[in-house]
Amino acid sequence: MKKFRGSALVASAAAFALTITGCAATDELSPTTSPSESAATTEWYEDLAPQITVGWNDIIDTFNTSSAAGNNVGNSLTAYLTSSGFNYYDSAPALVKNTEFGSYEIVVEDPLTVKYTINDGVVWSDGTAIDGADMLLAWVATFGYYKNEDGSYVFAHAAPKDTLASKLPTVDGNSITFEYDVQYVDWELQFGVGVSAHGTVMMAHEDITDAAAAKQALIDAVMNGDDAFMADVATVWNEGYSFTNTPDNPLAYLSSGPYVLEELVEEQYSTHVVNPLYNWGPKPKYERITIRQIDDSTAAIQAVDNGEVQIASGQPTADVLQLVQALTNAEYASSEEAAYEHIDLSVNNGGPFDPASYGGDEEKALKVRQAFLLSVPRNEIIEKLIKPLNPSAKLRTSVLFVPGAEGYDEAEANYAQYLGTDEENRELAKSLLAEAGVSTPIDVEFWFPEGNVRRGQEFELIALSASQTGFNVISESEPNWAFTENVYPEINPHDATIFAWAATSLAVSGDDQYLTLTGPSNWTGYDNATVDGLLEELNVAVKKEEQLRIRLAIEAELAKDAYNITIFQFPGLTWWDKSVSGVDPNLLVPYYFWNFWDWTPTAG
Repeated sequence: MKKFRGSALVASAAAFALTITGCAATDELSPTTSPSESAATTEWYEDLAPQITVGWNDIIDTFNTSSAAGNNVGNSLTAYLTSSGFNYYDSAPALVKNTEFGSYEIVVEDPLTVKYTINDGVVWSDGTAIDGADMLLAWVATFGYYKNEDGSYVFAHAAPKDTLASKLPTVDGNSITFEYDVQYVDWELQFGVGVSAHGTVMMAHEDITDAAAAKQALIDAVMNGDDAFMADVATVWNEGYSFTNTPDNPLAYLSSGPYVLEELVEEQYSTHVVNPLYNWGPKPKYERITIRQIDDSTAAIQAVDNGEVQIASGQPTADVLQLVQALTNAEYASSEEAAYEHIDLSVNNGGPFDPASYGGDEEKALKVRQAFLLSVPRNEIIEKLIKPLNPSAKLRTSVLFVPGAEGYDEAEANYAQYLGTDEENRELAKSLLAEAGVSTPIDVEFWFPEGNVRRGQEFELIALSASQTGFNVISESEPNWAFTENVYPEINPHDATIFAWAATSLAVSGDDQYLTLTGPSNWTGYDNATVDGLLEELNVAVKKEEQLRIRLAIEAELAKDAYNITIFQFPGLTWWDKSVSGVDPNLLVPYYFWNFWDWTPTAG
């Protein structure tokens, strides 16, 4: 089952821009070969510092981060170390093109037609060229080309876009060219190479043992309609990349980036050694990077203090910040992150927020949902848990808009009834339950990640507040999150869940991932035809004023339906030993990892 100790799941159309890969070469090198043990094809790594160890609250257990199973921050960190792409975000954040890896361009304006080309000499860590076959595999998964009879996706992509590009692309060597069905606003962020074509095919069809033959077999199967062949490929793409320890088959962790996996030990650490074939992007300064899983922020602080870990980050509390500030051998940075805390309510599980529990009475279920959301003591949470970290912290009362952004005030106005004091909100909640005519107390089965200190504190505040309005909030805390699995329960068993969405880009679209009923991250059962139509409009809204109009209309529907309640923007906190420089936290995923190539050992 997928561990979910991390702070957030990854969301947005560009969630996979950091897992992109390249092309050409025939040298055969083991993916775990150390540079000092091989005949080097490049020399940039010969004088690297030996090792840096960094801390995070989770480590990789799925190597295909484009899949529903791999869609979380912990997995994305190893993917970022071991992948190259056409672009990435710096800490501004601004989109930076990596022209050493490849290029992309619009070749026809209308219909929107784009061409991606990977440079010669860009290869997987086993020496196999990365080319159009790899991009074709990414294309069929990203654009939901294959569907089952029930309408579900054959490739369980975390954010498939099956309404954007329906015509098969043209594959030509290192290039792929495809046409969008619509003038898609986020086309530059939507597409990139994920896992290898030859590795996936060879794991799915073990009779194919030659990389070139595997690539050609994939191309032939897609172009000639061999659905049975592709179904086997999809099974591996969906399920064959999940490992909690070092995979026996190196095809499962091929790299196109500066590092390749050396060792993975379940819930302990992952070590990544420099890739001797890499020469198409920023060059790191350490031969090895180890990510240690440290669930508790206090332990991560201690690890930096005693020199076991050089960089760490965690979900801060006031106590954590004080401990970080007391470190004499370290520096730190704190700022808001592009992730936000929210509580979602399940509306199709037969629980207290499902109309079916009231004989199909939509209005009664709506009032119960509104009452519970009003019972969340958001002001108290901000004052006690967030302001000690960020004195200027404010409530976030919008799903789609960040506080201070254009449109936020208008979006927040949709939630006017939730903007009172906590006491006023509790009184309103009690009156709504009285209007609904429901018996109290109402049991609410509430999920939050076990071992997460701040979430545990939030739960205690919520449970106490809600008990004063007519709800009995029952802890369903557990260390696992079933809904990021490749096959997750069709119905969310929890009535309420608290977690965060973490942005990887500045994309306009992508919210259909969780707001449409068929979205792979819709764990609430939310279904609104008006929202579905608006999301389709947003995909092609090039003008800023149209984007704003559509997003505000979506927000109004979410507020009307009592879809969820948002609470705060994440306060970020990163600390690092003075033995390393170049640490520059980013508000977007992958956070402080974004410029790992700049991490530099200081003199002495």
